[in-house]
Amino acid sequence: MDFSVKKLASDAGVFFSRAVQFTEEKLGQAEKTELDAHFENLLARADSTKNWTEKILRQTEVLLQPNPGARIEEFLYEKLDKKIPVRNTNADLLGQYMIEAANEFGPGSPYGSTLIKVGETQKQLGGAERDFMHSASVNFLTPLRNFLEGDWRTISKERRLLENRRLDLDACKARLKKAKAAEAKAAAVPDFQETRPRNYILSASASAAEHELRVAQTEFDRQAEVTRLLLEGISSTHMNHLRCLKEFAEAQATYYAQCYQYTLDLQKQLGSSNGEIFPGTFVVNSPHASSPPVSPTSAATIPVVSAVAGASNNTTTVDSMLNLSDVKPPSSGTRKARVLYDYDAADSSELSLLADELITVYSLPGMDPDWLIAEKGNQKGKVPVTYLELLS
Repeated sequence: MDFSVKKLASDAGVFFSRAVQFTEEKLGQAEKTELDAHFENLLARADSTKNWTEKILRQTEVLLQPNPGARIEEFLYEKLDKKIPVRNTNADLLGQYMIEAANEFGPGSPYGSTLIKVGETQKQLGGAERDFMHSASVNFLTPLRNFLEGDWRTISKERRLLENRRLDLDACKARLKKAKAAEAKAAAVPDFQETRPRNYILSASASAAEHELRVAQTEFDRQAEVTRLLLEGISSTHMNHLRCLKEFAEAQATYYAQCYQYTLDLQKQLGSSNGEIFPGTFVVNSPHASSPPVSPTSAATIPVVSAVAGASNNTTTVDSMLNLSDVKPPSSGTRKARVLYDYDAADSSELSLLADELITVYSLPGMDPDWLIAEKGNQKGKVPVTYLELLS
């Protein structure tokens, strides 16, 4: 018990001495031992590494898991040393919904079969995303997290210890300076017998201060060397993070390559990879930027009239016809369309339209793909595709 009290008193004295020295330094009333420029550069480099590693780590976590609630849940699982449950990605869920919708609409229908194809591709994309997230977490996030929770904590601990040793050293310097000043002041006074004991005490105090200073200097130098070695290890940390960064880039490249391949295969399955044109039909091109928005259903195929009365089959166009009324619709293959917007005919070859009207449309060889021939009662004329929603 006696030993504990003495140790407590000693620790309290050291803490008080450091507090006094720190306060006087802040007030400019005490000198501070400065570290060399190389050491200061190592400290600045270490602080910069820690700060940027934290930012990169946090933003990579956001990239891999944008949902903050899910990130918190994964963090709790890690702290509790429990296995993180497998979580479906958004692509997985989308693919699942598409397949379920296809089963309800009928997998044999064109829409249902396409939903199944797209849904399976979405599931493949989800699997690739999970593989990328796992690879990035293991090969990139884990090393960054280990640095912050391991090496950096050790560096911070040794830096705090170095600061304490520096405060002890400067406090000893201050005490020695005061002891030397008191001894010099006493030496200037004539030597009387009654003042000799006090002079002996001042001399002993100066000698003790010199001994404390030597001990404090030794401890400071030792701690400075330990801290320096740890700070120089930041170069090795950079090399390790460089290797992890390359692995992250490779994993990301693999992920996007897989996504491209999956979507390319899907595009080929849907017959849209090369703008497939079926016999006797043509594909309606996308509208110009200045045209009204096009309904997805308008990107369908329209039958082409194989022959036009009074016209040749090679270069005949509506614009070159003298009389649009001579154009005869095909006996089969015409399509119904719903008018999306009101349209005012610009000339006699065009047909004015009102929104929500139902009209019959077809195409002619050599026509501008942005236009169709429309019939409404006894009226006939050209209409822009962008104003139509093609029906089955």
